[in-house]
Amino acid sequence: MMDYLIALYGPTSVGKTALSIALANLWHCPIVSADSRQVYRELRIGVARPSPGELEAAEHHFIADRSVRQRFSCGQFEEEALQRLAEIFQRGHVAILTGGSMLYLDALTKGIAPLPEPDIALRKTLTARLNSEGVGALAAELRERDPATWACIDRQNGARVLRALEVTLQTGTPFSEWMELKPKPRPFTVVNVGLRREWPELTERIGLRVEQMLADGLVEEVEGLLPYRELQPLKSVGYSEIFSYIDGLLTLQQATEAIRVNTRRYAKRQMRWWQRDASIAWFLPSQFREIAQYVDSRLV
Repeated sequence: MMDYLIALYGPTSVGKTALSIALANLWHCPIVSADSRQVYRELRIGVARPSPGELEAAEHHFIADRSVRQRFSCGQFEEEALQRLAEIFQRGHVAILTGGSMLYLDALTKGIAPLPEPDIALRKTLTARLNSEGVGALAAELRERDPATWACIDRQNGARVLRALEVTLQTGTPFSEWMELKPKPRPFTVVNVGLRREWPELTERIGLRVEQMLADGLVEEVEGLLPYRELQPLKSVGYSEIFSYIDGLLTLQQATEAIRVNTRRYAKRQMRWWQRDASIAWFLPSQFREIAQYVDSRLV
């Protein structure tokens, strides 16, 4: 039997966690998380980490398995995840891949493009601009030079915006064109499944999730993370807005609404990213039987 990776895509709040666990129980296989923030043990509420019960329901990888103080890049994820998949396949299992980080999902299923090594002088210049002008200034220039990347990238993530702009400026080729390169064939077959909901339903679920995060103690979690606020994972949706509330720049109501708005924007970027991929078969989360049948038909 060939080795299979079942990749489950979908925007934030669509219901990937519940479906991935149901599929893992159906095929008695582990789940590999492709979430760039859930990997950190200090981040729980703001990243919607699966509950203890959900984590016990199936074997999970890359959930809360390192400190936010440890740098963890997309390239590191690709390397470590390939090693873990090899171990999983050696046990005779298929594996389920799910998460919302577009680059992490692409890194494992397709391979990261062979990007050039950073130009030290250019990196220093862009880093200085990021610190003095903010991520918005770099994102604005990225929009002019590479609108395709600008439309999909997390524009609050300074490190990713900087790297995309850096590659574009350094090489004269838009970052989006670099990402179209597929240099690394995989020694396993990927079955791509996407989850979708109608936009009004998804936005309602996003709003309910934000309310639940606050009820679960998001503000208190962020207060405990104040010593780490300059680290990149904490300059993201759900954390940056609450830091602004703590700093007195926003009311709690304003911060809450900002989280809702920024999460909706991120969900739109996720969908734009995956709509490029014709290999993804899209289903409603309620279509569990159809999803299982579709995947079964592709497992030889």
